[in-house]
Amino acid sequence: MSQSVPNASNANPVALEAQHLSKRVRLPGSELASELSILDDVSMQVLTGEAVAIVGASGSGKSTLLSLLAGLDVPSTGTVLLAGAPFSSLSEDGRARLRAQQIGFVFQSFQLLPSLTALENVMLPLELGGARDAEAPARHILEQVGLGARLQHYPRQLSGGEQQRVALARAFVTRPKVLFADEPTGNLDSTTGAAVADLLFELNAQSGTTLVLVTHDERLAARCHRQIRLAAGRLES
Repeated sequence: MSQSVPNASNANPVALEAQHLSKRVRLPGSELASELSILDDVSMQVLTGEAVAIVGASGSGKSTLLSLLAGLDVPSTGTVLLAGAPFSSLSEDGRARLRAQQIGFVFQSFQLLPSLTALENVMLPLELGGARDAEAPARHILEQVGLGARLQHYPRQLSGGEQQRVALARAFVTRPKVLFADEPTGNLDSTTGAAVADLLFELNAQSGTTLVLVTHDERLAARCHRQIRLAAGRLES
């Protein structure tokens, strides 16, 4: 699928910005309070509508960077801006409110609630957001991802590929401004993974969502507009 690449010269606003992000954690059992540096002075921008892949070797800090950008964790130093406004400096409740309003997630492990049907899983973020009619849009997007006949099935009754399709539907149903995907095909075989990747980029193109994707799959990363490569917690030039 071809995608037009947003360009700063076309006045695309910045959707997401990291300014000198660092993340350090104290090593357990250390009497000298020594710290491990996971990220070191990372600065980057993602334009509205852009699809960006964060790539690098295992342990390079990819998932940590995604967690900081998404407000799931806070940096040791530095700042994250969402649509130009401070994000990482908000309280935990403040970040949670913004995530609910503007951000979607797709995880490697699907993160579906086992006690809810496919339809109920997709309805949930709409209901939490106070939508009056959560069922109609949830049904519509599940039909879009090819699961119109599986609405009342529970996660345990679905294949891995079907579960990830439900997760995609749940992520896109709220029409998020930014979607974060952490190894979205990592738990799938190559054929199923390719089909899920096609669906991810199709839904993303239709919605115009800004996509930030963490992956070790170079073929998946190559489908994004741009790649940001990490090595030992620092950006590679």
